[in-house]
Formats: sequence, C-alpha cells, structure tokens
Amino acid sequence: MLDQRQVCDALAARGITPDASQRTAIAALVALLDARGRSSLQGVYCHGLPGRGKSLVVDTVFELAQCPKRRLHFHEFLREINRRLVSEPRGDDRLGSVSRRWLEGIELLCFDEFHVHDIADAFLLARFLDTAIQLGTRIVLTSNYAPRALLSNPEFHDRFLPTIGQIERHFTVIEFDGERDYRFGREQAEVPRFFAPLDATTAEALHDIFQCHTGSEPQEPVTVIAAGRPLLARAASAPLLWADFETLCVASRSHHDYLDLAGHWNGLILDHLQTAWLGKSHTLQRFVWLVDIFYDRKHALFIASDRPIEAALAGLEGAHDLSRTLSRLAEMQSLGYRSTLGESVPGAQMLQGSAVR
Repeated sequence: MLDQRQVCDALAARGITPDASQRTAIAALVALLDARGRSSLQGVYCHGLPGRGKSLVVDTVFELAQCPKRRLHFHEFLREINRRLVSEPRGDDRLGSVSRRWLEGIELLCFDEFHVHDIADAFLLARFLDTAIQLGTRIVLTSNYAPRALLSNPEFHDRFLPTIGQIERHFTVIEFDGERDYRFGREQAEVPRFFAPLDATTAEALHDIFQCHTGSEPQEPVTVIAAGRPLLARAASAPLLWADFETLCVASRSHHDYLDLAGHWNGLILDHLQTAWLGKSHTLQRFVWLVDIFYDRKHALFIASDRPIEAALAGLEGAHDLSRTLSRLAEMQSLGYRSTLGESVPGAQMLQGSAVR
C-alpha cells in the first residue's frame, strides 16, 4: 500500500521538499488510494496558481499508484468524449452511455489542467462526473481555478453550480498556496530554445536544430494533415515539425489540430512569430493551447520571434490561463526540461504527397 513517505522520497529524488499545501495534498491522495479507507469522498481537487507543484505532486502519486489508472490532459479528454458521441446511437442518455464505456476498467483517473470556460463543455462534464461518482471511480483534478471559479461567465455560472456542489461534496479540495513557482529560476539549457529577433543568426540556429534531429532528411516545404485538414509546413521529419506561427496560430486552428500534431511529432519549431499578432485574442488563445499540449506531452518547442516571447506576453489579456503559459515556457527553456524529442514517432505517416512550394 502506498504511504506518504514513498511519495516524499520520490519528490526528494527530484530535489523537492514538499511545502504545507503539498503535504496536505499528498495525505489526501494517499488516503484516496487506500480502498479500505474509502468514504463519501471520492476525489481530490488541487487548485492554485501556476507552478506551485500541483501536477508534480499528482504525477508522482500517479506513477506510484498500483491500480488500473489513466492520466490525461483535459483537452485530450474532451476530444475523446466528443469523438465517441459522434458515433453513439441515439438514446435518452447518450452521454451517460459514452461516459460509462469510457470509464470501464479505470479505478484512478487524473485530469491535468481541469477548467470550464464553455457551456457545452459544462454540460458534458456535469454528466460525466455524475457517472464517474456513481461508478465509484476515484478522480484527481488539477486546476488553476477553485471550484467556485469554474465557468465564471455570469451568463452561465449558475447553471454549473450543481456540478460545483458535486465537487465540493465528493472531493477533498486543496489550495496550493506556496509562494514559489517551481518553473522559474531554473538553470537555463545549454543550447537556447527560444530565439529573437528574426534575423540570419536565428535562421541558422533553426536550420542547425532541424539538421541535428533529422540528419540528412531534406529541409523543404511539405503539406501535413492536422485534424483532417491540410497544413503547410516549412519541413517535417519523423521526430520534428517546422512550421510558421501564422499557419498554426493566426489561421483558424483549434486545440484538436495541436493534439493531432503532438501525437505525431515530439518537437515543433514555431517560426516567424510576429509578436504583434498576439494582441488578437483568438491568436493568443491558440498559442496558449499549443504550449499547453506540447508541454503536457513533454515535447520540445523551439520558438523564433521578432522580440523575446516572454516580454511580448507580459501584460497581455484576451486568453484563458496566460499566466500558466508563461510559467510553462520558463520551464521549457530550462536545463531540467527533458523532452521526448529524439524518440521515434510516426510523423512521416502524416506527410501528404511531395513538397509544396
């Protein structure tokens, strides 16, 4: 049986000494996994500012848990459920039926970056959580939002209150309120990953990165497929995709595209980012989604922009969870960020035809 000491030892191996809120969460998570101590509390809801160790603690417990389990990013979950709903036969409770089949065989479910900004997602989540609670599935959620702050839009918030009540009744709610953001202040990677300005030196650096990870494969434009639609890229190889910011984030794309790309490539070179584009809320939100998804997969991200990306993002508004993006970008530049780039992935399968110019 898992105990708190095992979790603390695993964190210590990463150089982390848990603070008070992290210790509270560890105790709650260990109690949740102890089937003998199961009560009406069926989950743990960890919330707080970005970088306070929510995912770090939950991922550590998840790795140690000895039971049928699944952990996934919230965007990925929504995509899976919506895909199943499309093919689900008509009935009185299609969402309940899909939820029950999706949960089959899962004893521990961890959602990272739980949020509710959209009323359609709110209805889906309400039925899904009802089903999971009825089935006795143990659930762990990490979020930047306290339960009462979910679906903050005043037009819809009251309609989500019953689900918020479910969370407050069936989950141990823990605020991670430590002062330290664990993603800032880390030692920088020896080789830069973010580049500015967009000049010949940056262009050469991106060329070297591509060649380093792809060897002799040609660096030429190709068309790839993302979420069933063509996307023009500067170059692509099995491990690494090279595409322009305008194509990925200014054009009308969604998190479904980025999930698809992250499922096929372990690294992305995001080129020619004109930071003035980030002033458009839709473009900024797409960039936030892209960073979230590649970070969650622990993929590599290389960014070339006309001025430093952190400075360009500071003070911007118009997108959900921008503070989390800044925190994650800081970690993605650090020496300690171990990306999956270099592992074999079926990226070449997405190439469509010959080079497109």
